[in-house]
Amino acid sequence: MSIDRRGISSGIIGLTLLAATGSCSPGASDREDAAALPDTLRVAALYSPSFYFIYKEEEMGYDYSLVQALVREKGMALDLTVAHSLAEAVALLDSGAVDVIAHEVPVTAEYRSHGIVYCGPRNTTRQVLVQPLSGRKPEITDVTQLVGRDVYVIDKSKYLSRMENLNDELGGGIAIHTVDRDTLIAEDLIEMVSKGEIPLTVVDSDVALVNKTYYPRLDITMPVSFAQQSAWAVSESKSWLADSIDAWITADKPRRENAALLKRYFELSKTNDFSAREMHPGPSAYDAIFKAHAGEIGWDWRLLSAVCFAESRYDSTVKSWVGAKGIMQVMPATGRAYGYTDEQLDDPEVSVAVAVKIIAALEKSMKPRVPDSGERLKFVLAAYNSGVAHIYDAITLARKAGYDPQRWFGNVEEGLLMKAHPEYYNDPDVKYGYFRGRQTTAYVGEVLRYYEELKKK
Repeated sequence: MSIDRRGISSGIIGLTLLAATGSCSPGASDREDAAALPDTLRVAALYSPSFYFIYKEEEMGYDYSLVQALVREKGMALDLTVAHSLAEAVALLDSGAVDVIAHEVPVTAEYRSHGIVYCGPRNTTRQVLVQPLSGRKPEITDVTQLVGRDVYVIDKSKYLSRMENLNDELGGGIAIHTVDRDTLIAEDLIEMVSKGEIPLTVVDSDVALVNKTYYPRLDITMPVSFAQQSAWAVSESKSWLADSIDAWITADKPRRENAALLKRYFELSKTNDFSAREMHPGPSAYDAIFKAHAGEIGWDWRLLSAVCFAESRYDSTVKSWVGAKGIMQVMPATGRAYGYTDEQLDDPEVSVAVAVKIIAALEKSMKPRVPDSGERLKFVLAAYNSGVAHIYDAITLARKAGYDPQRWFGNVEEGLLMKAHPEYYNDPDVKYGYFRGRQTTAYVGEVLRYYEELKKK
């Protein structure tokens, strides 16, 4: 079964659910019963923008969610180990410290030589050209049209190698520009294409898919490389576990769950579309609620209104791709922690009441780290948007980089942006891994700007 992501042809990127027999090695039917599973499944994961990450203190990601579905249905406990590289994950598998790598392990002879047996979702990716949409169609539809074009890629990367080889195949003429991998990553280049700062870049198709959910006016349909397959992995000594995973994932319910997860992580927009709504805050139907609750945290009620406007444009029906609900976009798990049902979060009164409790907790958490109340407000706003864990990491990274750990703009916000780079989110002093900080850094400025507008009105 092949499932397309965002309607892109399976020739570019697809995901195949491996059949329970024949997907690993011959003789699967003679192995241990595929239903036999351990009481605790020991899983290695890697931080990434789509496969495993933490957002607002909740663990998320495509592979993580799929593993959760597996252990939930089979009544197993989950023991998760985060590896900082694929080599580290393979070493954990080799040593017997984990049972399965729930991440994209390339299907290559090199990995097979480690005694790896592949299972679970099989992902097929290619390197693709990222270009702005010209009307409804991409301008470049064939690699030969790259001759005479400027293409920007990360220096010393597989993308550079591919473009150099392609340039040779075409007889030259592609203007290949390299950028320093210490300052920019593939996500940065994609954003620069979306803003018109550079014309073209090349990235893996799964990376392109995730970023297209942030930048819909990009085209990522043109492949520039051959396909690369990847899947989860177990050790050869536990090939029966691969059979069990494959038997599970090809059943009807897991198929449906998998399809929903693919849509959530690789298709749904990661930014609320407010383009057709009022873009400037003003009097709202909820001003009385803001006034009633703002005093609980010592805020001007208009600041609470500005947060609401940034979160939902005062729309109680908005639901984010991660499931945040209501006018203050509260995560359901957070609402339940404060004693409210998911349905109650749609009530504006409840939404604001819970938001105020969250803000009070964030204020208490940040006060020892940021004594100045004016600066602390910016940290609290950032933590409301991202979760406090990533702000702790950002403070750590800012301090290590020589920035002021008690000032937001130009300092700790830079630390938060670092968390999109592997060298920083894999830093041993960083506790909460990968985070895409662009939206949060923009959010803080937006809320403060909306607040100033409301004060003038």
